[in-house]
Amino acid sequence: MKKIILLLVLGATMFACGVPKTVQESRKVIKGYWNLDKITYNQSGNFNVTMFNDTSTECFEGTTWRFIPNNNTGVYSVNDANCPTGDRNFVFTIQEIDPNTGLYDFLLKPTNAKNKSEDDRGFRLQLKQLNANSMQWQQTVTLEGEPFKINMNFSKIEE
Repeated sequence: MKKIILLLVLGATMFACGVPKTVQESRKVIKGYWNLDKITYNQSGNFNVTMFNDTSTECFEGTTWRFIPNNNTGVYSVNDANCPTGDRNFVFTIQEIDPNTGLYDFLLKPTNAKNKSEDDRGFRLQLKQLNANSMQWQQTVTLEGEPFKINMNFSKIEE
């Protein structure tokens, strides 16, 4: 009887520590190929922004991304001939923040030596919107002591 109770307690603990259902659903939706269509800012003006310690936002617009959620890896490809072209590998994690609002933290960690962050922790973004056809990320950085938001808008190419 003690063994049965112990197994029930262990099972309940493992179930409670599992991945939330909304995150599991997000992993299914994010799977596949995406195009980064547009990058915008919450302020007007001309800004020299380098994304993920890699290249400029102008070079990121038009990149193609592949997400493989069963092992949390992916690759994005810079295709613009005026930019440093090629594939960049990364790992990603979707972490639930608030199931009521549907907002998530999204951690992207480059695995190529060229664009690894200095502290090797990756880049935290908010997954602001995700459905079968589109996705939006938002990264908040500091510019002149004020929050500066970078919005990245994706469209689904194929699964």
